[in-house]
Amino acid sequence: MRPRHDDPLIPEDVQARDLPSAARVELKTLSKDNADWVAKHLVMAGRLIDSDPELAHLHAMSASRRAGRVGVVRETLAITAYAIGDFALALRELRTYRRISGSNDQLPLMVDSERGVGRPDRALELGRSVDRTSLPADVQVSLAIAMSGARLDQGNPDAALAELEIPQLDPNRAFAYSADLFHAYAEVLEELGRSEEAARWRERAAAAEAAFDQADVEEHETVDIIEEDLGFGEDELADDESDVPDESGESDESGESDDEDESGEPGHTDDATAGSAASHDDEEGEPDDGTVPTQG
Repeated sequence: MRPRHDDPLIPEDVQARDLPSAARVELKTLSKDNADWVAKHLVMAGRLIDSDPELAHLHAMSASRRAGRVGVVRETLAITAYAIGDFALALRELRTYRRISGSNDQLPLMVDSERGVGRPDRALELGRSVDRTSLPADVQVSLAIAMSGARLDQGNPDAALAELEIPQLDPNRAFAYSADLFHAYAEVLEELGRSEEAARWRERAAAAEAAFDQADVEEHETVDIIEEDLGFGEDELADDESDVPDESGESDESGESDDEDESGEPGHTDDATAGSAASHDDEEGEPDDGTVPTQG
């Protein structure tokens, strides 16, 4: 006899149609009633992830019990597990999501989860296993930040700084991801005792946040940042290739346990296999126009 699971309550105002259409497409392999329940749990997980991650995780668990073979469900469970600090579960679910979807868009979270379970070496190996140029720009940035954190875990701030010196580290233009990258760069500079440079990069991060917010542009558009009297020169950034240590190690994922198989999830009530996960944009290139100058 299966153990009884108490699903968290779903408010009456929550509707399946509140789930983004790309995610709803993935649920079409389920029966209509089951798909609606799963969609509502996913909606609740998204609503609560910042304010109540524990409850968000319970909703994600409920969705997983009903649709454990659907990529977006395993992805959501991984994200909520990460949010509550269960990095081992997050890593297992991310591996399963990656296998189901064929997508590397959650690779930065996988790297950070490896850090969370105390394996910075494995985190770096995993991060190097994928050609970064094949990733969207925002994923490249998130991966660089995660890789930099793994270098800090190893006690190597110089290498941590080099991990962040990527093409997106452009102080003159801002994307949605720029402020996070600038802040991460400032933190490593501070770790290296370069406090004045760190302060300048924090100013740039603040300017990026303000410029992006005030310009009211789409997520992947860009705005120009005009800096006045800051005296920044391009020579401030070290050459990427000269600073990054030569590490050509290949990732060996053969050690990943088969226990990540979704068939091991308890209480599945729908055995339909999911189709291909809705594809994410493969590239988030910078637009040729539409830049918005900010006030200096």
